Amino acid sequence: MDFKKLQEFMELLGRLKHMPRTGWVLRNITDSESIASHMYRMAVLSFLVDTQENLNKQRIMQMALVHDLAECIVGDITPYCGVSAEEKHRREDNAMMEICQLLGNKGSEILEIFREYESQQSPEAKYVKDLDRLDLISQAYEYEKRDGTPGKLEEFFTSTVDKISNPFLKKMASEITSQREEKSESTSAVDCGDSDII
Repeated sequence: MDFKKLQEFMELLGRLKHMPRTGWVLRNITDSESIASHMYRMAVLSFLVDTQENLNKQRIMQMALVHDLAECIVGDITPYCGVSAEEKHRREDNAMMEICQLLGNKGSEILEIFREYESQQSPEAKYVKDLDRLDLISQAYEYEKRDGTPGKLEEFFTSTVDKISNPFLKKMASEITSQREEKSESTSAVDCGDSDII
């Protein structure tokens, strides 16, 4: 192992701890999550994989931890950035090759896991994609609660919830959505009450 290159890898990885996710920045969310914190929660949630689903939990955890790794070089490219899906894929794959070259023979495993996620061909890759979506709506709801802005981030729900297909994660998404709707209704009721007093 070339420790100079390993140190370079660690510094690239460290960037993700301080890079806010673009979607939140574009919506003027203050003190928004970093890319690393997003991947961390996804990885921890992989402990909840149901053994009856015959999914490789370790593979899911590894995939959750590397699926956005390329962003330390290319940044967090969203559909609002004016970059085509093909170009985004090309940039991220090139970045991952650059990153993985720093790790010698250990880099090939990370690159393989990343490409498995990108291709969305394995059950594990599909599960991690659903985890990604679940974390997104959970985070959106948390920001709405924290900032007292019910409904502000509706676009993240309408573009994401129906795409979650794993039964367990779908139930989690339904719970988040139900809580959000209840909170929104109770907030509206309070607002109406206040206007009646005035």
